[in-house]
Amino acid sequence: MRKRREQMTTPFSKLPDELISQIISLLPTPQDACRASAVSTSFRSIADSDQVWLKFLPLDHSDVILPQISPMKSLYLHLCDHGVPVGGNRNTIFSLDKKSRKKCFLIGARELGILWGDNENYWTRIVEPNSRFDQVAQLLVVWWFHIERRIDTKILSPKTRYAAYLIFRFNDYKEGFHRPVESRVSFESDGNREWPKVVLDPREGEPRSTRERGDGWLEFEMGEFYNEDRDDGTLLCSLREIDNHTPKRGLVVEGIEFRPKET
Repeated sequence: MRKRREQMTTPFSKLPDELISQIISLLPTPQDACRASAVSTSFRSIADSDQVWLKFLPLDHSDVILPQISPMKSLYLHLCDHGVPVGGNRNTIFSLDKKSRKKCFLIGARELGILWGDNENYWTRIVEPNSRFDQVAQLLVVWWFHIERRIDTKILSPKTRYAAYLIFRFNDYKEGFHRPVESRVSFESDGNREWPKVVLDPREGEPRSTRERGDGWLEFEMGEFYNEDRDDGTLLCSLREIDNHTPKRGLVVEGIEFRPKET
């Protein structure tokens, strides 16, 4: 009875493998490939093949050393769920956005330009169990607060709207972040532009400004930009509060993440 039910509900199994392969090769997204694998045994064997999943992998980034994971479907899912270090640098993680297949980069605190970040009177490096990096940056005290990072947009996916997100949390004791800080994401060629202001403390700022990520960290959107092609230029991401001399304490920074803007 069970065998008869399978034959009745999987008419696609009667199609030749070559035709099935041609159909699956036209599937535009990994989600479509996963759905196709549930149609029948014949569809599954082809939909899960390396030939299908290879086209979903970014093979055009020379600095990314992909781990030796097979089949290709498992490698794709690993990039979506975990990511890999870039060029052996464990302070930068490359991953894929599951929905869009676009490139994402998480740049750790050690790779950021932090004002007085190397002075142990103001900042220190700590081990954070929930972090993807060996160390994160913990703010002890500063009066002038400034974090920035420049990136070459050619490493990102073209024709894509991106946003930059500060990944952070607070210690039990914090001070000074009830005041707005200035946030800017722009191309260096844009010249002077307005610096929007945001409050990092989720209890003080607007609800949409800061959100929980579900991994023990908070994030807020520093700004967005459209990456037209691979030669757009250098992008500057900056966060600062240098006009007010209020001491600031208790911030822990994991890094800045660049990922496709959700629509």
